[in-house]
Amino acid sequence: MENVNLIDTFSEFKELKNIDRPTMMSVLEDVFRSMLAKKYGSADNFDIIVNIDKGDFEIWRNRVVVDDKELTDPVMQIPLSKAKEIDEDYEVGEEVSDEVKFLDFGRRAILSLRQNLTARILDLEKNNIYIKYKDRIGEIVTGEVYQVWKREILVLDDDGNELILPKSEQIPSDHFRKGDSIRAVVIKVEMRNNTPFIILSRTSPVFLERLFELEVPEIFDGLITIKKIVRVPGERAKVAVESYDERIDPVGACVGMKGSRIHGIVRELRNENIDVINFTSNNQLFIQRALSPAKITSIKLVEETKRAQIYLKPNEVSLAIGKGGLNIKLASQLTGYEIDVYREPGGEDEEDVNLEEFGDEIEDWIIEELKAIGCDTARSVLNLSISDLVKRTDLEEETVKEVVNILRAEFE
Repeated sequence: MENVNLIDTFSEFKELKNIDRPTMMSVLEDVFRSMLAKKYGSADNFDIIVNIDKGDFEIWRNRVVVDDKELTDPVMQIPLSKAKEIDEDYEVGEEVSDEVKFLDFGRRAILSLRQNLTARILDLEKNNIYIKYKDRIGEIVTGEVYQVWKREILVLDDDGNELILPKSEQIPSDHFRKGDSIRAVVIKVEMRNNTPFIILSRTSPVFLERLFELEVPEIFDGLITIKKIVRVPGERAKVAVESYDERIDPVGACVGMKGSRIHGIVRELRNENIDVINFTSNNQLFIQRALSPAKITSIKLVEETKRAQIYLKPNEVSLAIGKGGLNIKLASQLTGYEIDVYREPGGEDEEDVNLEEFGDEIEDWIIEELKAIGCDTARSVLNLSISDLVKRTDLEEETVKEVVNILRAEFE
């Protein structure tokens, strides 16, 4: 009965953990030999036969027949009288093979062996998981949410392996419940206390890059290359792409007909705005494209300090800066230049008034909110519609209308 239980334990691990047959046979034999060596002092003269298909095993002990009076090593030798109990024909000098019954070891030894076998198989499985995922760093994996905690989410892959998605690697608007399907990229694999930890990420630029590879065949095939990705997860991303085939428009291929290709990526990233930009080695042109949708009047580059001075019309400043300064921040990261925005001198700007001048009528926090989107003068605010101002800031519509009325009164 104990024999059957042990093999059942082995078969269960082999089925669930997908460990190959030769490795499992080797582990099983090693565990048996360890037990034999512990009981007899040596396991060199034992043959262990494992039959995985039938679910059983046999242990045979080989000893040399010696005269009863000359017995010196009971492990390697057998007295003639004992040998004749097995077969009358045995003589001194011959080798005797007799089966060792598993139950003879006692329940404690059997339990110890089963625990040893379980521990060895678990260690082997942990090592296999570590090796498997070490080679998959940078790949997208799909799993099922098993447990949601405050600081992380436990995800199970198709084989039941545990993966970790920390809160810091989740998109701010991510909300998962137990049983949900989830996609993320493997960013780190490490061993802690002999246990593999596979860390996933949905905020890494690599995740966005792999999504593009899945959605855009030209990127997967190498006809289009992603030169660089910068993103603020869940808010905005800029992707610079380049085509090695003049017949292929890299931006058009990535966006797809009526946005068909990029829509799937945007949905996966919780409606993150994605700007796809045609890469160029012309730094001025690249910066101009990176600041889209703002239209730049002129650019002055200072190569020594890697700074770019950008001149725009007053109504383009807020577009260049973007909500919360995101557009200019990402453009700077993408191009490698610190970008300084300047209004074009002359024209209406000469009659403009700084928002600080309205401190008596408009609260400071409202002024700061407007300045955060690049509106630091009265006309820069008035150049935007009320709906745009509401959308770009966290201000209520009524508040925006009051501010606009105050600013209009200044010029009337």
